[in-house]
Amino acid sequence: MISVESLTKQYGTFTAVDHVSFTAATGRVTGFLGPNGAGKSTTMRVMVGLTRPSSGRVTISGRDYRDLANPGLEVGVLLDASAQHAGRTGREILAVAAQTMGLPKSRVAETLARVGLTEDEAGRRVRNYSLGMRQRLGIATALIGDPEVLILDEPANGLDPAGIRWMRDLLRGFANDGGTVLLSSHLLHEIEVIADDLVVIGQGRIVAQGSKSELLAAAGTLVRTSDADRLARALHEASVVTTPIDGGLRVDADPELVGEAAHRAGVVLRELRAADGAGLEEMFLELTAETAREGAAA
Repeated sequence: MISVESLTKQYGTFTAVDHVSFTAATGRVTGFLGPNGAGKSTTMRVMVGLTRPSSGRVTISGRDYRDLANPGLEVGVLLDASAQHAGRTGREILAVAAQTMGLPKSRVAETLARVGLTEDEAGRRVRNYSLGMRQRLGIATALIGDPEVLILDEPANGLDPAGIRWMRDLLRGFANDGGTVLLSSHLLHEIEVIADDLVVIGQGRIVAQGSKSELLAAAGTLVRTSDADRLARALHEASVVTTPIDGGLRVDADPELVGEAAHRAGVVLRELRAADGAGLEEMFLELTAETAREGAAA
């Protein structure tokens, strides 16, 4: 389990992370979401000892990452797939990792096979790798120590559809076997498919957290009609908040109340359903509207 407790990181007068607290539970995939500049990368760097916090703490299985005697055997990390020695081959990079962790040489071939890098690809220098191949190599480096926790930043970046499916199955299996996965990604559909829990951060603060099902269920009601303005006025008269969305309205009320308001106003509905079906992207955009870089600039 990963536990983040009142974590704060300041750079001079700028607060990158502001009293952030959440947990990533064992046996579950936790999606860590937020706009650019929200504090995700800073938080993850603190987790793995690359950045010291101004206050607060992060523990992994009850211990600080810096206190782990052989961290690669307990925590697999991928923060930047491009941060690999371009002049070495993929096999050499994994061999160095295995030697550093005190692992047998046989683990290199096993891990290459696990992430789908062929013998030919493993023998190429990393400078000649595609971005997708670098991602697979980065995931291999995270997995080679057979850790119990994975901390991954944008692991699907550069992967083709088959590669994304492979990564999804890999991480789902890892969690199902009792591992802990913290996953940051801009590919919201992939997070929606794989994540059990969600943590949403904006301008350094947590704006929402909980199970995926709970957060999506709390999204209200989605309604579509040919006269959205008329329905919105009727709902506003009933003191119900509405938000225009993709040709319809997201309504902070249950579908029954929305249907009754539409009936009273004489508005014919084309669609009326719980907004969880609208998906993670809409929820993410709504939660981060005031904290996204573009919104802040506006």
